[in-house]
Amino acid sequence: MNWLTSFVRPKIKALMRKEEVPDNLWAKCPSCDHMLFHRDLADNMHVCHHCGHHMRIGVAKRLEYLFDDGAFTKVPVPDVATDPLKFKDTKKYTDRLKEYRTKTGSQDVIDVAYGQIGGKSAVVAAFNFAFMGGSMGMAVGEAILTAAELAVKSRCALIIIPASGGARMQEGILSLMQMPRSIIAVEKVKKAGLPYITLLTDPTTGGVSASFAMLGDISIAEPGAIIGFAGARVIEETIRQKLPEGFQKAEYLLEHGMIDMVVPRKELNAKIGILLNHLG
Repeated sequence: MNWLTSFVRPKIKALMRKEEVPDNLWAKCPSCDHMLFHRDLADNMHVCHHCGHHMRIGVAKRLEYLFDDGAFTKVPVPDVATDPLKFKDTKKYTDRLKEYRTKTGSQDVIDVAYGQIGGKSAVVAAFNFAFMGGSMGMAVGEAILTAAELAVKSRCALIIIPASGGARMQEGILSLMQMPRSIIAVEKVKKAGLPYITLLTDPTTGGVSASFAMLGDISIAEPGAIIGFAGARVIEETIRQKLPEGFQKAEYLLEHGMIDMVVPRKELNAKIGILLNHLG
């Protein structure tokens, strides 16, 4: 019986067992519900080839797609106080930071990089929505200031790519202080006569949209990106009116003169390269 149980039965089960298929080979488009093979999706820069929906991407992919040949140099950003308010909600802020740092491989929401776009030098500060919803804390203010100073020193354009739900509540007033701080950083670039371009991605909301995100000399958005301050549901409840179709989407803002252009992800490198060559 031991021989049947220990040897024969496992052999039979092995023959009958279906090969396990990884569960991350397919992704469902949140817009049209089509199933997309992961390689096809990656080849198309994480844009649905059925409906054109632009999916959210990590900061590493964002920088790779934007810089010429995907080549860039990461710029170190000074550290900030980890938990100045000793904040705790359902868990300690320090534990939450550790969780997201392990999950994303990044120290915080924003990365700064330097490289070539269309053959022109540029400093790019890009947000990662996967890190605490891209929330703006002290690290964001420090990163934008570092990026602005490098752009001025290198005599090149500054490009900021927000993807954020707004300020980080775990840092309280210190988070809100990054709004004027980021504006001051941007003004340094403008006073130096250098281009400041914003690339608004999904979503760009809250204190981010109320500060540096809407101050670009040229404001670009990806198709379908949600851009605004408060959420549509909050606005409807406040004004007690139904909002127009497509309200707060990039195309709606373009139609009403709030941004300058809507550019598909595949065309961003070429389009921004042309702009930098004209502005430079």
